[in-house]
Formats: sequence, structure tokens, C-alpha cells
Amino acid sequence: MTTAPSFEPLSKAAIHAHRVLRIGFAIVPIVAGIDQFTDKLADWDMYLAPIVTRILPLPAHTFMMIAGVAEIIAGLLVVFAPRIGGWVVAIWLWAIIINLFAAAGFYDNALRDFGLSMGAVALALLSSGIARQQGLAQASKPDTTL
Repeated sequence: MTTAPSFEPLSKAAIHAHRVLRIGFAIVPIVAGIDQFTDKLADWDMYLAPIVTRILPLPAHTFMMIAGVAEIIAGLLVVFAPRIGGWVVAIWLWAIIINLFAAAGFYDNALRDFGLSMGAVALALLSSGIARQQGLAQASKPDTTL
């Protein structure tokens, strides 16, 4: 006999953790993306592995401005679709980690970005749980439409 899987409701702590992760993973990529146009927080071009500019016919700064737009989009995805946005941010961070290893000398940043990517994965998983919980709550409400 097979039974449908049961899902325990998320605790208030999990919901608060989701909110913190969602805010953080919305703000940080958007701010970093915007800063790639101004270089007020960092000289972003120095983090780009030289192999990238050899493969792509773009100057480093142009590539980093395109990356900035991608980061802004990723942050907005976290705001409006955190189940997807969490995974997009995690994958983006993994791409950054690969670039940092290729650039050599930025292993501390790669380690930090790996930790951040785990937080982005946690956001995606919590977002799925919250969506599932909301779906179950909607399904259990009686249909009052005629």
C-alpha cells in the first residue's frame, strides 16, 4: 500500500530564515550588479580570469558590465520568484567560483562565494517548501464558488 508523502508545515523559524535569505540574496546581487558600472565597492575587472577575455571578443570591463546586468536580473528573480532565483544565484556563484579558480589568487573569495551559494540553495529549497505549504493550504480550503 502506497501513501502520499506528508509534508510537515514549516516552522516560524524556517519562514523567518527564508525571509532573511530572500532579502539578502535580492539586495546583494542588485547592489553588486549596479556597482559593476561604477566600481565604487571594488575594481571588478581584476577578478575576471584572463582566459575569459582571450575566448570572448570583449574587453574585461564590457564583460563585467554584462555580468552586472545578469546579477541585477538574478536579484530581481529572487524578489519575484525565489524558488527559481535561489537556484539562478547559486549557479551564478558557481560560475564565479570557476572564474576565480581560473584567475588564480582569489581562492578566499571562491571559498566565500561557495558559502554564499549554499545559502542560495537553502533559499531555493525553503521557497519550494513554502510554495508547497501554501498550495496545500489552498487545496484544503473549501471551494465556495458556484
